[in-house]
Amino acid sequence: MQNNIEKIDLDHFEKILIFKSITDESYFSSIVEIANPDHMKDKAIRDVFNIIKIYFSKHNTIPNLSEIKNYLTTTELKDSFKCVLNYIQTLDKNYNVVELYQNTERYFKEKAVYHTMLNVADKLQQGEVDTSWVLDSFEKNCNINLTTNFGLDLYQDIDKLVAEINKVEPVIPSKWKWLDDKLDGGFLKNGRALYIFAGQTNVGKSIVLGNIATNVANQGKTVLLVSLEMSEMMYAKRLSSSITKIPMKHLKSESITLKHALEDVKKSNPKGQILIKEFPPSTITVGQLSAFIKTLNNRGVFPDLIVLDYVNLLHCTYGNNSYERIKHICEQVRSLTYKFNCSIVSATQINRSQFDISEPSLAGIAESIGLAATADFICSVYQHEDDAENGIMRMGLMKNRFGTNTGSNSFNIEYSTLTINEDDELNSLTDASEDAKFTLEALCS
Repeated sequence: MQNNIEKIDLDHFEKILIFKSITDESYFSSIVEIANPDHMKDKAIRDVFNIIKIYFSKHNTIPNLSEIKNYLTTTELKDSFKCVLNYIQTLDKNYNVVELYQNTERYFKEKAVYHTMLNVADKLQQGEVDTSWVLDSFEKNCNINLTTNFGLDLYQDIDKLVAEINKVEPVIPSKWKWLDDKLDGGFLKNGRALYIFAGQTNVGKSIVLGNIATNVANQGKTVLLVSLEMSEMMYAKRLSSSITKIPMKHLKSESITLKHALEDVKKSNPKGQILIKEFPPSTITVGQLSAFIKTLNNRGVFPDLIVLDYVNLLHCTYGNNSYERIKHICEQVRSLTYKFNCSIVSATQINRSQFDISEPSLAGIAESIGLAATADFICSVYQHEDDAENGIMRMGLMKNRFGTNTGSNSFNIEYSTLTINEDDELNSLTDASEDAKFTLEALCS
């Protein structure tokens, strides 16, 4: 019975839709981009809606009745307009605004899904089935959203603004002091943020992501680590080595020691959890990732942080080039941080042109600068000559919506266990070396 109550009469609602489109510019503006007149069942409504849409595209406002009549150039169109006027006369003109927008959103979703199903059936008959296109079509239809929240009024909502300013935003520290200082404490606990670490091939981006995962889990948090490049078991070995400090090459010979060490970690940190899920590269869309996370939620698992290795390897059929594809992926990934109320940390490549530069810049983001436009925080991961040999990894700020946009730091990396640690002495030596370099250059100039 409940399901029947939630349904709406789509044929009747079309009459409400055309009435509001003729009389309410705000309403029409909110639906014009998602409305497809071809999906409207009633031909009269379809004809009149097309007239309003054409006029709106020219003048950015809806036409009045006299202006609509100027477009009634055929007997057929005149009959359609008379029919629509008759519909309107039978309607109750008082509507609850929230209910109106909810029903409008449902109307467009149901119509879009229905016509997508018809298109799929036609393609099946022709033997032209593209499952990626089908999935993207249904995801697009189901994501139609008409909001009735018109935002914050800066001068009317002053108390709300002051309260927000004084509110302490909960964060999850990375446990690297330099990074946490730049992030105003750590990764946003309630999401709405996408963090990216950018570096060349084999510089250690996955090591950075793995260390972040273990550092967060050690705080009694649940981390979902999604790997699109490395197997679940390989990631598990790497994280186990970092957690227990048993070198990777000794894991097999010290498997019993490893078992006991991990059990001790679990006893001391019972709430900490790292879930590792592997998907083949370029096979899973953001929508499929969202469905997987939703499945975890349904089983009572709610990640505090999602680590994605890495964003460029997600699949997407949208866009004509890498810029459009990657930008679309990043926008969708960032939207997941709103949907699941947790931040996402990922990685990306830098172009080969930046490999020999002492500190990479945003211009070096590989495939799409659209990623740089979408991410909230981007940190470069790089090494100078001999750094790998000396166990040094460097990070530098490239973009930061949470604080200062400049600065770099050196870390110690223990390659035997793939563990990254801060070292104040190392950074002191690095700073002194840089100062000496600049002094020498000044003397020689």
